[in-house]
Amino acid sequence: MSDDYVFEGPADEPPAPRDNNPPLSISELSFALKRTLEDRFGHVRLRGEISKVNHHASGHVYLTLKDDKSAIDGVVWKGVVRGLGVRPESGLEVIVTGKITSYPARSSYQIVIESMEAAGAGALLAQLERLKTKLAGEGLFEGSRKKPIPTFPTTIGVITSPTGAVIRDILHRIAERWPCRVIVWPVVVQGDAAAGQVANAIRGFDALTADSPVPRPDLLIVARGGGSVEDLWCFNDETLARTVAAASIPIISAVGHETDTTLIDFVSDRRAPTPTGAAEIATPVLADLQYAVADFERRLVRAGGRLLEDRRTRLRAAARGLPARPEDLLALPQQRLDLAGSKLGSALHRNVAVHERQYAAVSARLSDGLLNRAIERRHDRMVAVSERFEPAIRRRLDRDQTRLAALSRALTSLDPKRPKPGFARVEDEHGAMIASASGLHDGQAVRLVFADGAKGARIDGGAGGEPIPAPKPRPAPKPRPAPPGQGDLF
Repeated sequence: MSDDYVFEGPADEPPAPRDNNPPLSISELSFALKRTLEDRFGHVRLRGEISKVNHHASGHVYLTLKDDKSAIDGVVWKGVVRGLGVRPESGLEVIVTGKITSYPARSSYQIVIESMEAAGAGALLAQLERLKTKLAGEGLFEGSRKKPIPTFPTTIGVITSPTGAVIRDILHRIAERWPCRVIVWPVVVQGDAAAGQVANAIRGFDALTADSPVPRPDLLIVARGGGSVEDLWCFNDETLARTVAAASIPIISAVGHETDTTLIDFVSDRRAPTPTGAAEIATPVLADLQYAVADFERRLVRAGGRLLEDRRTRLRAAARGLPARPEDLLALPQQRLDLAGSKLGSALHRNVAVHERQYAAVSARLSDGLLNRAIERRHDRMVAVSERFEPAIRRRLDRDQTRLAALSRALTSLDPKRPKPGFARVEDEHGAMIASASGLHDGQAVRLVFADGAKGARIDGGAGGEPIPAPKPRPAPKPRPAPPGQGDLF
């Protein structure tokens, strides 16, 4: 019996042939291809130009890599995006590393990108030019928004690596030109973490206030030594450029040598060719200022002397042009002044006499009757008003006095300190009034206050239903017999 036939059913039916190529489902084929691609191309490096970049809300980045003939889809998972060497942008030529896999839902293959780097300096510069064009269009390079550099800073903040020659050159240059306080914020100046650390340092300095324990700098210097385009690429970060532009403290960019140009050079308030040049831009020369002040002082003294000498010369020239001596010119006016002064006393007396006569003429027309009539009119008006209001005021006073007397009688009758006849006020040993039986206990000493006096008492604890027997009257005392020998006077 051949293995190609199986017998099912009655013996007289022919056997059904076995299928050597069973059909596969679409999912089985797709996942088989996926496993084959991942096994065969588990690690590949591709070079191409980025296009159709999509930064998804989930954090993943979807893009397409292409050359002049072909294209392949790519995906960068969210956890890998932060560690990429460059930011994915359309038109950028890059070299990516990853693995080839397939997307079964669309029967297409793609590369899962694990690392990305620029394909060369040309690609990096092209990306930089696109970013510069974007920021320039937003007005971040405008000179009108740049802040002036303070002339005499008291505190300077330096953002750079704490090791190396850059920080030493800056500190040495500031110390010899303009000794002031320098605060160093250490950061890394190369690599993926550099841009974030520099941006955080700028925001940290910008957040300081006048009352902070660390003084707020008047000026910031972002410095780094020279290097290649790749070494300085962290200073072309868009987020860092926007942080520099938004800072309220003036910033001097001193990244690289004079021929090196980074993005923060365009958005900072001043660009320095070298870190040492940044220290020179930030500080004046103290010796030059002292020399200038001394020179100003000498020039002021010389100018004052020249001014006095010029005035003296002009005065002498004017005196030579006079027709006589100055004493002779002043003699006649002085004589007229003396004559006027001698007449001043008699003139004042005559003036007083004239005004006295005028006052006497006017005072004759004045009399006490004018004032008395005005006073009498106001007195009559006051009497009329008082006669009209006095009865009403008196009635009001009588009514209020009657109410006050009634209230006084009610107060007297309700005063607990003045019991009525037949009533008594109960007080404890401290004089506090007891208002209810719950405030008493057996054997407690109390004081009963009547209208005509007070008596002491003690609580016996008996039931209130039994009458209290009246005390027996004390017998009257017997009269004493008269002493013997005393006679009756009557």
